Amino acid sequence: MSDELNQEGAHANHVSDMYQSWFLDYASYVILERAVPSGIDGLKPVQRRIFHSLKEMDDGRFNKVANVIGQTMQYHPHGDASIGEAIITIGQKDLMLDTQGNWGDVRTGDGAAAPRYIETRLSKFALAVAFNAKTTDWQLSYDGRKNEPVNLPMKFPLLLAQGAEGIAVGLSTKILPHNFCEIIDASIKYLKNKKFELFPDFLTGGMVDVSNYNDGKRGGKVRVRCHIEKVDNKTVLIKDVPFGITVPNLIESIVKANDSGKIKIKKVTDNTAAEVEVEIQLATGVTPDQTIDALYAFTHCEVSISPNICVIIDDKPRFITATELLKISTDSTKELLKKELEIKLRELEDNWHYSSLEKIFIEKRIYRNIEEEETWEGVISAIDKGLKPYKKLFFREITQEDIVRLTEIKIKRISKFDSFKADEHIKQVEKNLEDTKHHLAHLTEFAIAYFEDLLKTFGKGRERKTEIKIFDTIQVAEIAIINTKLYINREEGFIGTGLKKDELLLECSDVDQIIAFTREGKMKVIKVADKNFIGKDIIHAEIFKKNDDRTTYNMIYVDGKTGVSYAKRFNVTGITRDKEYDLTKGTPKSKVLYYTSNANGESEIVTVNLSAACKAKIKSFEFDFEELAIKGRSSMGNQVTKYPIKNIKLKQKGTSSLGGKKIWYDDVVGRLNIEEKGMYLGSFAEDDKILTFYNDGSYTLNTTELSNRFDAEKVVMIGKFKPDAVVTSVYFDAEKKQFNVKRFKIETLTMNTRFQFIKEGEGNYLEWVTNIPSPIIKLKTGKKKFLPSEQIIHLEEFVDVMGWKAIGVKLCDKDLLEINLQNETESDDAKQGELF
Repeated sequence: MSDELNQEGAHANHVSDMYQSWFLDYASYVILERAVPSGIDGLKPVQRRIFHSLKEMDDGRFNKVANVIGQTMQYHPHGDASIGEAIITIGQKDLMLDTQGNWGDVRTGDGAAAPRYIETRLSKFALAVAFNAKTTDWQLSYDGRKNEPVNLPMKFPLLLAQGAEGIAVGLSTKILPHNFCEIIDASIKYLKNKKFELFPDFLTGGMVDVSNYNDGKRGGKVRVRCHIEKVDNKTVLIKDVPFGITVPNLIESIVKANDSGKIKIKKVTDNTAAEVEVEIQLATGVTPDQTIDALYAFTHCEVSISPNICVIIDDKPRFITATELLKISTDSTKELLKKELEIKLRELEDNWHYSSLEKIFIEKRIYRNIEEEETWEGVISAIDKGLKPYKKLFFREITQEDIVRLTEIKIKRISKFDSFKADEHIKQVEKNLEDTKHHLAHLTEFAIAYFEDLLKTFGKGRERKTEIKIFDTIQVAEIAIINTKLYINREEGFIGTGLKKDELLLECSDVDQIIAFTREGKMKVIKVADKNFIGKDIIHAEIFKKNDDRTTYNMIYVDGKTGVSYAKRFNVTGITRDKEYDLTKGTPKSKVLYYTSNANGESEIVTVNLSAACKAKIKSFEFDFEELAIKGRSSMGNQVTKYPIKNIKLKQKGTSSLGGKKIWYDDVVGRLNIEEKGMYLGSFAEDDKILTFYNDGSYTLNTTELSNRFDAEKVVMIGKFKPDAVVTSVYFDAEKKQFNVKRFKIETLTMNTRFQFIKEGEGNYLEWVTNIPSPIIKLKTGKKKFLPSEQIIHLEEFVDVMGWKAIGVKLCDKDLLEINLQNETESDDAKQGELF
């Protein structure tokens, strides 16, 4: 029995060992042979075999993709489907293959036609950088019938240009594509020992924020957006798609967001043809800026991509950066160029050696020495003897192979031998030898010239397609659309969307957070959910805005231990969600006697009525919250009275003690903010407006909503709107080739609408604008090469105030160089952005 158990145990151990061994073999195979590209030539095995097969088939003409698949199957053991998919993927990247027929579209998701209907061949670029049999290391194919390359001699950082993606056992790789021209520029800078940066570039276009790219290393991230244009107040157009997203994916995400109430639209129309265009018609009451923010926040109009550069180096997977990958590829290119030069040098030396031998053999008539010889050994000896006086002229020893080759020269060649042509040929070979030796001695300069030639030859039309920008951070809660109703059971202490039999609290979005307060002085912030317990006897609940330092809570509470009542004013800016906070001193039986929430920090005056039985002489008095400083939620507060309070009643609502809302404009992302980013515009009351002038000669009036978007690249001036201010502007009239000046007041008060205030016409643009009451300018005109003329002009005297549609009067000819404002603008208004 024990022998049987021992045998079973040994068998189990054997199976376990087999599993470990086989699993490791399988994992290694998937990593090395299928999923992860080589760091040397940038190719996966299937791609390398496709290129090798295409090179074998290359005759300058197109080949059916079906034939290419068949040819590749001689080297690739995994069937035709994987080969066909790999060919289509390579062809759609528009670099290594010339294509003919319907190859699909990565933007729309349309697939390619069947392999029998489409054709391909190696591109001129591929032929220039990927092949050289003399520098290629070879190995036997899987069945041992043919040779295939271990790595192609790739003289270009192909992996960075094309990108790659693969999932293996226990690891994955995701290498984003980069711009062709920028890769070459980076290689040149690296060879020159200069600093360089590489950022992704996608054939689908769009915009990319590379702030957290982390050089392509694990842990990095890029945000990719499509371009969205405002057509009018009811329509926006999507002009491209983010990388990895198709038009149907995009539309589906928009419809899904609309169905879930996150955005409000009327209709989505796909107008995509040669270029992507998705038209979105907005619902009533929704602005284009709100919709654009919502599209980026809730749909595939913005996606986040995490790069992870993993490549095979020395038969092992390595995680590296884009910079390291470029350096490896560039060094490999430089080494391949060196090998090619060394091979060329040997070939030129052999050419010179034999050409010189042939010339001496024929010119010195050494061939006649063999006429009397009867044996082969005698012939060889006679020629060797005839060459003996000239051996010192050669760089290397004359071998028997060289002599045998001389015996193979035909009589016809000897009779027609041209000594002058032979000399010219030898001179050319000597020049080529000299050039090759120079290139080897200056290999780095040669490599730089090689990359510069690649850029010149193949760089046209490969400029960056994806715009690099810094994206604004969209606060989801601020742009979310109201799509749910929230109910409250104050007595039992519950809040939620499912309490439909209880009191309606408010309408909100499903991404909002709710802040609630109880009579015991407890506070909690929760997410909108079906049902949440806050605590019994809820006295107030509202939508919570994180980092809101304007909403101020006024509260009077009685301490349960001492009976003393305290008043406090506080903000709630940052909290831990679902955590209960005590706003009193924390003693049992403490109780909130008075509480209000004030969106703009309003103070108030209350009447405090004391208990009739208390010993206080004055049993009713007023308390003004304005006398209290606004502190944190954990502050104890100031003592109101030590006597019992009967009730507290509001006597007078106060004004805001915070002043206006301070607003900044961030010209990097074209957004307003309260985080002190960019240019300070001033302090704004609730009804104040923003006035913006654009370089196309238009202006807009906007509210101070932080969701408003401004086209930062076109903004000339932005500031607080002053209804009585006179605007002075200078613009170029392309038709008359002159600069006009006009002064006018803003008469149109429609919000979020552009009004063209300069003369309409192609080439017209706004040069300068201000709302300073009496602007004085220094005008510089003339040509930069010569001393410009300067003139001081009082524009208030130069031109009268006219209508906003007026053309204005001529200021100067087209040779305007500069306008400098001469007024002193260091007033408080100027500092607050009211003058610009």
